Formats: sequence, structure tokens, C-alpha cells
Amino acid sequence: MAEINPEIEEIMKKCYPYIKEYNPAQQAVIDSGYIEKDDNYIISIPTASGKTVLGVLAALKVLLQGGKVVYAVPLISLQNEKYKEFKAFEEFGYTVGKHPRSADISVMVFESFDALTRFSLNTLNEIDLVILDEFHMIGDYTRGPTIECAITRIKEQNKGIRIIALSATLQNMDEMAHWLEAEVVTHDYRPVPLHKEVLCAEEYGTKDKNNLVYKILNDSLEDSSQMLTFVSTRRFTESLASNMAEKISRYIPDGKREIFNTIAEEILEVPKRRNSQPTEVCYKLAECIRNGVAFHHAGLFDRQKEIIEEEFVNGNLLMITATPSLMYGVNLPSKNVVIRDYNRWTDQGQVNIPVFDYEQMSGRAGRPGYDTEGHSYLLAKTYDEAFNLEDYYVHGEIEVTNSKLIDNEDAVLKQIITQVSSGFAKDMDDLVEFFDKTFYGFQISHTYNTMSFGFSDESIKYEISNALEYLIQNQILRITPSGLQTTPLGTLISRSNYAVKTAVKLKDYSNMMGDEFNFGELIYEISKTSDMPKINTKFRANKDNIKEVLSRHGVYVSFVQNNESTAASLIEWINEHKEYEIENYLKVYAASTRRASYEASNIVKYFYKICDILGNYKHLNEVDKLSSRLYYGVKEDLIPLVVGIKRLGRQRARLVVDAFGKNIKYAQPKELMHIEGIGEKTAQNIVEFYANRD
Repeated sequence: MAEINPEIEEIMKKCYPYIKEYNPAQQAVIDSGYIEKDDNYIISIPTASGKTVLGVLAALKVLLQGGKVVYAVPLISLQNEKYKEFKAFEEFGYTVGKHPRSADISVMVFESFDALTRFSLNTLNEIDLVILDEFHMIGDYTRGPTIECAITRIKEQNKGIRIIALSATLQNMDEMAHWLEAEVVTHDYRPVPLHKEVLCAEEYGTKDKNNLVYKILNDSLEDSSQMLTFVSTRRFTESLASNMAEKISRYIPDGKREIFNTIAEEILEVPKRRNSQPTEVCYKLAECIRNGVAFHHAGLFDRQKEIIEEEFVNGNLLMITATPSLMYGVNLPSKNVVIRDYNRWTDQGQVNIPVFDYEQMSGRAGRPGYDTEGHSYLLAKTYDEAFNLEDYYVHGEIEVTNSKLIDNEDAVLKQIITQVSSGFAKDMDDLVEFFDKTFYGFQISHTYNTMSFGFSDESIKYEISNALEYLIQNQILRITPSGLQTTPLGTLISRSNYAVKTAVKLKDYSNMMGDEFNFGELIYEISKTSDMPKINTKFRANKDNIKEVLSRHGVYVSFVQNNESTAASLIEWINEHKEYEIENYLKVYAASTRRASYEASNIVKYFYKICDILGNYKHLNEVDKLSSRLYYGVKEDLIPLVVGIKRLGRQRARLVVDAFGKNIKYAQPKELMHIEGIGEKTAQNIVEFYANRD
């Protein structure tokens, strides 16, 4: 057995006291010489088998030698989770942060790490180890190209960086290892045995899969265990949770009910702390939680999702119903996992989930340290369906993971701009050379994979040629005697995380704006971009009211979908309506309004920069005001107050303006303190603010 540096062991005992010994999977990795070597590694072991600990062991070796580590993750929720976990290392003198400029170990999302490889070469050269968590995401359409190209750049720009990829089991691991020039260690040990099966409603004398969910929930209630249930849409998370909560309400022990009621009240307090009433969705969620069942989706307040996650981890909820997105993100293991719906909605309509996603969801079953076994149940209606599902999912093979770089048109455009703006590429040959070194280039260049892709090496040149034509036509790149260069617009795009087509859409709108500025039109334009988080319509959206809000501000639409509901909600928001008012009037998931308005404010700032670069100056002042209005959720007259006085907020600012009107600058602190929520310090800040303006 390999020996571990005593200093590393000492830190591990302090930071991970619950680890008495390394499990068989971890020990197999350690025994491979993983810690002593400086080689790249891919570590593939099942969910909940302790991949993070293995990453930490390698990180501590580097930290002890005075080096720097980046721990890269795909999601902000994971970033926050790992950041909190690694803060324990600060006791030993190592700084923990979210960027290597100011930290010894940095937890970064893929997009931030990609930006580091593009624009911070000096900082990149200081990094000794990169740990890529959830490495299987390289096959993801959205995030895969980002991390794939970041890896390609670090292999070129800093060959001394060690790369450790932590992954779920993948079909073509050897192919990835060849590209990454890495050793592979796989192990099938799981600390909690997992039993996977398909349950058939017909076998239980019913046609309703919800009856099977209830049966499993009832069993969970009897043995004091928990369950996660995955369904395909937000609406189904709510309807299933309500259905289950009603059915088990009379079977809940009194001791549990008191805990559930406390959590429900905390859920309702979230909007109240924002000086708003709970929305209809908030009340529905609280009602479900009073019976130990919660639903979890993107239409909740962020803090509400955190409460649900925390209480579930603490064992204080019986069940969460969720969309498949919960299979990634924070660690929410449960004894039982139920996959009621094995399909999901995409831009191409309803599709069946891949085997890989089934494995990821199933992998949530079984809590190390709590459960002796985990159970995953995939539900079917009929015997025939059950037979097919068992054959395809339970006994089927995980799909081959292929690069999505060329499938994602925006990724191709963005990487070309990046290579040119960074000075890494001057012509077609340089670009082809870069793309050849990506995982996509590796896959199509190997004969054993050419048939599955149907591409030859010429496909890279073809895709790059088409992308270059688009970028040159849209004044993002230009051809000069010294080669390709980015225009000022191209440089701006390269330094943002926004899609190229978002910039093009905003550029075109900037060029066609007339003499009159219409903020409703601009809000609608940004709502149609892929970078704008949507405020989704509920099942029975009030489409007439959405159209009415838009038409009132010069936007006329025939159809109402999430783009239109987002624009209407943002317009209501900057007219100082509260979330529950927006939800009641438009019938949308208004809890996400603040999150959306924050992003909308940033996109409007981006639009401001585009207008400035293009020389379209006439509406810059109005654009700047709109960005502030979106950020703070205020009408124009409140901008000076909310911007000038930190943490005043839109509601107290409105009370001040309503009370004093244009005479605020003459108000005395004692007069201001008569207004609800205005204390002595805030009153003094208001007086000083207006005194300084004069």
C-alpha cells in the first residue's frame, strides 16, 4: 500500500474527521501512485465514493510544495459547496478563493476557468494543478465545449500543469485518456450498495404511476428514510408534491409535523424579508412542506431552494420532487430515488433521457453514513414498457461521450474570436491547428471514430470557414495585411461570457434605433437572447395581460411564450411591482424576477458598451438609466436615491419620495425617521447625500 505524506494525513484528519480509513475505490487510486506522480489522471468511480477527497489529496501535495491549485466545477451551486468545504484549509495557512490571483486553492466554474486561459496567461503560468470535477460534462452541449477548449489551451500554454479529471463512468474512457495524455483509474466500489429496478403500474393493478410513487413514499415513511422523485417539468414537480402531501397528511407523526411547520414558515419568510408578500407558488410550497414534501425548481426564490436542500440533507424532509437538473449541483443523497418520467422537454420537443442521465439520477440513492443500501426505481405503466425500460436503462450501456464543440455553433464562433483576440491565431491554418488539438479534432482524426462521426479532417476547415464568413460580415473580425484581427466589437465579445449572437442581435438593434428611445423594446430584445434567464409562464399564463403590458410600451406580439413573459415581468418590475403582484397579474414564476432583472441589467450594460463602440451615442444616457432601473427595480425618479444610498432599497426610497417629493433635500433627520424602516443612520445618510449633491 502506498504511503501518504504525514503532513497531508494531519490536515486530512482535521478537515475530514469522519474519514477513518480510505474506502477500496480511494485506496485503489492511492495505490496507483497517484499522489507521488505528476502525471495527468482520470479518476472514474461511482457517485458518493469520495472523488472530492482524492482531488484534495493531490491538491494538498501541491499546496505543501508552495504551489497553486484550481478546482473547476460546472455549476455555481457546486462552486459554493466546494468553497465552503475547502475553507477548512485556511486553518493551515492556505488561502481559499474563487480566483488564483488571490488564493492558493481556487474554486472556479468552467466559464471563469476558460476566461483565465484566454486572458490571464501570467496567472495561468502560476498554476500547478487543475482538478476538473464532473469531467463527464465534456459531452454536454452547453458546458462541454467551454471546458474542452480551456483544456486545449492549457495543454498549449502551460504544459507543466497537472490535470486531474474526476468523472462518473464513461463508455469511451480510453479515448479521453489518450487525448488528455492521462492515466485512468476506475473502480466499481460504492460505499452504499445500489439496487436498480423498474416498477410496473400494471403489475400493481393501476394505470397511474403516481400510485407507485405514493407506495414508495409510504414505505419510506415507515422506515424513516427519504426519497427524491424526478419528473420532467416544473408543473409536474408541483402537482406531484401536492398530490403526495395530501395523501400522507394523516400519517405524519406529531414530532415531525412540528419540524415541517417550522420549515414551511421559514419558506414564507423568504419573500417577506424582501418586503414582499409570498407568491402563490410560495404558499403552495409551504403547504406541501407542512406534510414533509417539497418541490424544487428554478421558479423558486434562491433562498427557498437552499432551505429545501439544507433541510433535506439534515433529514428534516421526507421527499423532494424535482426536475432532472437536480441530478447535478449540490449533493442531495437519499435512500430512495424514483424516476417517474424518463423524458424531458428540449428545443426539439420531448425526448427520452440518455442512459448516462439515468445513471446520474440513480446514483443519488443511498446516503453514506446513514443508509445501508440505496434503491432506484424507474416507473412504467405497462409490462411491455417495463420490459423495454429495463433492457435499455438498467441493463443498457452508457452512451459514447462525443465532443459537442462543432454542434454548438456559438462555441465555434466564440473560440475563433478568442484565439484571434488573444494573438494565438492569425489565419485559417492557426485556427485549424487549434481545433485539431481539441477533443473534437482528436475524435475525428482517429480512424476508429471516423465512421461514427461521418466527418473527415475537411469538416473542421468547412466549419471554420463558415464561422469566419459570419464574423467578418458582422464586423467582429477583419482581415489585415498582418492577418486576422478582432474589431473593437470583437474584442468586447471575446472578453464577455455572452453568446456571439447576443452581441450581434444587440448590435443590429443599436444600429436601427430611431430618435425616440423605447425601453420596452430594448427589454424585449434582450429577453429574446439566449443569455437572458427566462421568467417562465405557468400552466395557465395570463397571455392577455402579458400582451397588454407589452403593448402599453410599444411592443406588439401575436404569440406569448417565455420570451414575452420575461419582458412583461421585467417591465412590471421596473414599475415597482412586487413579485407576488407580477405573479398574480401575469401568472408567471415571478420568484425568479430579481435574478432575471440582475442579469438583464448586466446585458443592458453590455448593450451600452456596444452602442459606445459603434458610435451610437444618442441614447446612452437612457440606456444607463434602464440598467439602474432593472438592477434596483425602480421608476426613474428613484434612481438617485437607490444608487446614492447603499442598502436603502426601492420600497423605503419610494416612501421617502412620496413623503417629501421634491423637497427631500430640505428634510431633517428627525422628519425622515418618521418613515417606516428609516433609522437614524439611514436618515443621516439621506441628508448628507443631498447636501453633497448641492
